Amino acid sequence: MNKPLIGAFFAALLLGAGITPAVAAESAQAQESATETATETATETAPAVKAVTFAGTVALSNCSGSVVRSPDSQPTDPALVLSNGHCLETGFPGPGEVLVDRPSTRTFTLLNASGAGVGTLKASKIAYGTMTDTDLSLYELTSTYEQIETSYGIKALELETAHPVAGTAITVASGYWKRTYSCDIDGFVHQLKEGRWTWKDSVRYTPECQTIGGTSGSPVIDDVTGKVVAVNNTGNESGQECTDNNPCEVDENGEVTVREGINYAQQTYNMVPCIGTGNKIDLDREGCGLPKP
Repeated sequence: MNKPLIGAFFAALLLGAGITPAVAAESAQAQESATETATETATETAPAVKAVTFAGTVALSNCSGSVVRSPDSQPTDPALVLSNGHCLETGFPGPGEVLVDRPSTRTFTLLNASGAGVGTLKASKIAYGTMTDTDLSLYELTSTYEQIETSYGIKALELETAHPVAGTAITVASGYWKRTYSCDIDGFVHQLKEGRWTWKDSVRYTPECQTIGGTSGSPVIDDVTGKVVAVNNTGNESGQECTDNNPCEVDENGEVTVREGINYAQQTYNMVPCIGTGNKIDLDREGCGLPKP
């Protein structure tokens, strides 16, 4: 897991720029013309990319998270905060353990677009939490979406209702570190095993997303739609097989693959049908894909 933070250091990356030697003027002009044409074509056909900011993300004491809503959530509904099951203040839920409607007074620092803390949000309960099949927690807040927007001018992030697609450009936005990680969805993992836990249909990132401790619970945002498609949760740190902080991939035939340095997230589309009227979690609703107690 991108374990709850107990201390971490990271270095800045320096990027170099290459310079191509000059060529004959005629060739350069031809190349420039071709480049302009290609750029214009790409601009016309490529979908518009929304700028991903920190607005709506939150910092927990040990992890990251975000204020989220389903497409049917109402302004007067109590807001929800999404994070990881392994970020719960009650400790890691055991395999098969599901928490529903547990009282909580946990607080969250709400961030604006630039990553500055603008206020403190408070939970009334752990609406849902588990590390079985997925790794997520949902907190119900004492504030409504309307109250948060009125007080801070910040809207909740919307949850995507469809299964994400490989090749999608994504951003992992960490409220804890106030740092973003950009890459693509590389593919999906039949079973992701880490220590005692097994997660299903996990999102695998391309190598550019080098998430670290404290990024656990960060929303994974589709760069085009701006919607949340997954919640960041783990990565293989040292190449070990299926141990804590070193998840392994298991395919449909039971073949195990270890990808050192690769990080993962848990999809969130399957929890959207579980969010009912008034933002109450109803595990019996049609289409709800979350495990029951």
